[in-house]
Amino acid sequence: MKTDWFLLSNADDVPSPSLLVYPDRIEENIRRMIAIAGGTARLRPHMKTHKLPEVIQLQLQQGVTKFKCATIAECEMTAAAGATEVLLAYPPVGPNVKRLLQLVRLFPKTKFMCVVDDSFVVRALSEATSAAGVTLEVLLDMDCGMHRTGIEPGPKALELYRLISSSPGLKPGGLHAYDGHIHDADLAVRTKRVEEAYAPIKKFRDELLAASRPVPRYIASGTPTFPVHAKRGDVECSPGTCVFWDAGYGTKCPDMDFLPAALVLTRVISKPGTNRLTLDLGHKAIAAENPHPRVVFLNLSDAKAVMHSEEHLVVETARVGEFAVGDCLYGVPWHICPTVALHSQAVVVRHGHAEERWRVLGRERVITV
Repeated sequence: MKTDWFLLSNADDVPSPSLLVYPDRIEENIRRMIAIAGGTARLRPHMKTHKLPEVIQLQLQQGVTKFKCATIAECEMTAAAGATEVLLAYPPVGPNVKRLLQLVRLFPKTKFMCVVDDSFVVRALSEATSAAGVTLEVLLDMDCGMHRTGIEPGPKALELYRLISSSPGLKPGGLHAYDGHIHDADLAVRTKRVEEAYAPIKKFRDELLAASRPVPRYIASGTPTFPVHAKRGDVECSPGTCVFWDAGYGTKCPDMDFLPAALVLTRVISKPGTNRLTLDLGHKAIAAENPHPRVVFLNLSDAKAVMHSEEHLVVETARVGEFAVGDCLYGVPWHICPTVALHSQAVVVRHGHAEERWRVLGRERVITV
């Protein structure tokens, strides 16, 4: 594979900082996701990473039809792109209950579902669906150890599942669990931790089935645990980052063979010393919630960040003499998902040429609903 695949032949036409996406590599990552999942039937990718209707369409072209979202706007974008099933993996509260039901009416060809972990949300959804004359499938969100959302398996979870089953306008859709706290570099350790987290939920599901409670689906996995869950025959997998990949998971999960397919383009704007370059890649263009390195440069591997602010990234390097003000650097974000959300457009690169721009529609809080 070419080592300079990322270079733009028409970089002078692309302002910086910019988000670059490479469709050929995206398509290859989708193929690899499908191969790991053993087909498309148990694959429900999370679209929060890319937030692009064009990427949804690339997945649809390869037979992926079910998706997972985190916001109402993401759900709307995904349905409008042609998805047949959309899961809102976030408990709808306040006006989002009404907004979700608006999507149900606007996109009758798309099946919408959501997750809950509290009786307040169940009752609000039941009241709203009953008033609207629609039925909504609801999944019980399980806490498998992350302690962010979800309910632990046990009597209270059983009571809540019964409430879903008996609430007008609602239908039990199964179980959902996100194990984002499991991302050990050693696959054997990661697998062991997944098994430990999954065991109580499997037991709970077996109890529901023994009590004649329907459990149509169990949706699990983030990106690091995707290969582990993919080996189960009864779990839908919902990786997200795989479609673009990033330096963070590329480092933490060496067993996962995916290609960086989204980069940031930045330029040298100043050379404030014998060993420093200042780049136009501030907090507004690259996710800054993690410690450095927040970006790994493909054409400046020894760069070490020493200062980062809204508009500037200052790096130290022994190769200062190789770069002039105005020269381009190409970086793999450490965390691609929030980086994408910082950009209103993605520059599409095919065969080394920047050809068009895709609007990052899913970053909006409101599209039409």
